[in-house]
Amino acid sequence: MEVGAGKGALTEALAPRCRELISYEIDRHLIPGLRERLARGPRVRIVHQDFLQAAPPREPFALVGNVPYARTAEIVAWALRAVPGLTSATLLTQVEYARKRTGDYGRWSLLTVRSWPEVEWRLCGRVARSAFRPVPAVDGGILRLTRRPRPLLTDPVARSVYADLVELGFTGVGGSLYASLRRACPARALDRAFRAAGLERDVVVAYATPEQWLILAQELTEVAAGTRSSAVPKELMVRVKSRVDNSNL
Repeated sequence: MEVGAGKGALTEALAPRCRELISYEIDRHLIPGLRERLARGPRVRIVHQDFLQAAPPREPFALVGNVPYARTAEIVAWALRAVPGLTSATLLTQVEYARKRTGDYGRWSLLTVRSWPEVEWRLCGRVARSAFRPVPAVDGGILRLTRRPRPLLTDPVARSVYADLVELGFTGVGGSLYASLRRACPARALDRAFRAAGLERDVVVAYATPEQWLILAQELTEVAAGTRSSAVPKELMVRVKSRVDNSNL
């Protein structure tokens, strides 16, 4: 699937490499030229529609596109909702957006950390603004999301603990990640988890890497499962139990 075919430059390059290519374009004035340019490509289907209104294919698919910068967040959200059918999304975005989402600034966003167990985020390159016509104000960045063949967390309780910890941690209450998590987790268990993850107690949430979040979840899931001597973080486990019960309905 291609987001925003435009005049078809990327579409034309993709066509020979795809068993089937579905290209979406919202501007009706571009449709006749697209269809004429790609008339020799029987495996290409041009769809005059807002991509965000499209349903994901029933079979596994890859997403690609030079996306409208103003709609990047919506398109990325669509891609994440399409997991696990989505195998990958390769998107040309503003370089600042791509760097922010992939930790290239040394900080990590809620969206990336939240989806990390299922999706890998990578910055694959930079495209100078001078390569575009008309020339935009900023450079472009090649952002690639890849669905993991096997999620990093497979146990339902571990997934729920991870999700709730991340949401709680990114509230920012208390000024540090430790303070935010302390509202639901006992100090002894949290101290042990922070040591295992190599985190200082005063670390700001944005500086905790996805790998460190996975360690925190692993340590605190063990507490929740009763394999540690520390008290169970009750407030956290109420939410976890509710999430797991609802997922089994």
